Amino acid sequence: MRGTMVMMYCKRVFCCLLAIFALSGCASLVSNVTQGFAEDLATAILDNEDLAMVRDGAPAYLILIDSLVARSPDDAFLLRQSATLHSAYAAAFVADETRARLLHDKARRQGLEAACQSLPDACDLDSRNFKAFTGWLAERKRKDVPVLYALATTWAGWVQANSDDFNAIADLSRVKALMVRTSELQPEYENGGVFLYLGVFETLFPPAMGGNPEAGKAYFEKAISYSQGTNLLAKVTFADQYARLVFDRELHDRLLQEVIAAEVRQPGLTLMNTVAKEQAQELLESADEYF
Repeated sequence: MRGTMVMMYCKRVFCCLLAIFALSGCASLVSNVTQGFAEDLATAILDNEDLAMVRDGAPAYLILIDSLVARSPDDAFLLRQSATLHSAYAAAFVADETRARLLHDKARRQGLEAACQSLPDACDLDSRNFKAFTGWLAERKRKDVPVLYALATTWAGWVQANSDDFNAIADLSRVKALMVRTSELQPEYENGGVFLYLGVFETLFPPAMGGNPEAGKAYFEKAISYSQGTNLLAKVTFADQYARLVFDRELHDRLLQEVIAAEVRQPGLTLMNTVAKEQAQELLESADEYF
C-alpha cells in the first residue's frame, strides 16, 4: 500500500489499538495486535518507492512506534522493529551527522535491549570481554537469527555514524562476529543481507592496510546470489567498495548500469532499492574523475 492508502490503513489500525488498550484483561491480544501493527508499519515503509513521502512521513511513524515501545518497554519484538526503522531512516535520509548519531544511538540501544529481553544471558553484550562474547555467540541457534541480525545491522549503523570514535571502531569486531554467526546459522536470511555487510568489512581498507578485497568480492557475490539480484544495494556497494578499491572500471560500470536498468519494487527492498538507484547514478557520473 502507498500514499493515502498507507495513511488510512495505519490510522484504522491505530484506532483499533487505542480501543483495545482501553479494555482490561486482554494483555495477549494487545501484544499480538501491537506487534502486527509494528510489522505492517515497517513493511509499509520498506516497501515504498516514494522517497519524498517516506522521508517526510517517517518521523511521524517513528514517534508512533516510540509510543508503542513506551507502553510495552519490555516487548522485544517492538524494540527490534523500532531499532530497525530508526537505523534505516537515519542511514537513508539524515544528512546531519549529529542527528544521525542520535538516531543510531537509539537504534543500537534498542537492538541491545531487544537481545537482552529475548535471548538467554544477553544483557551486557556491549561490555563483556570479546572471548565471552564469542562464546555466547557460539551457543546461539537458528531461531535466534532475527534478533542477532537486527542487532548486528543496527550496531553496524552506529559504528558507521561514529567512525571518528576509536571506541566505536573497536566494536566492529563484535559486529563482524554477529554477522559471521548469522551467516553460519541461516545464510539465506533477509535475502543473504549478512553477506553485504561482510563484504563491506573486508573492503574497508586496501590489502596493505589489512583489507581483503577478494574475500569481500566473494561476499558481495553471495549477497547478490541469495537475493537473486533483487537487492540493488548489494550491487551498488559491490561497485563502490570493491570495484573502486581495485580500480576495476568495467565491473564498476556494469554493476551500476544493471542497477539503473532494474525494477526497484521488491518485497522488503523497495525503499533501499530506490536509494540504491540514486547512488548508482551518482557513482556513474563521478566515474571519469575517479578512474
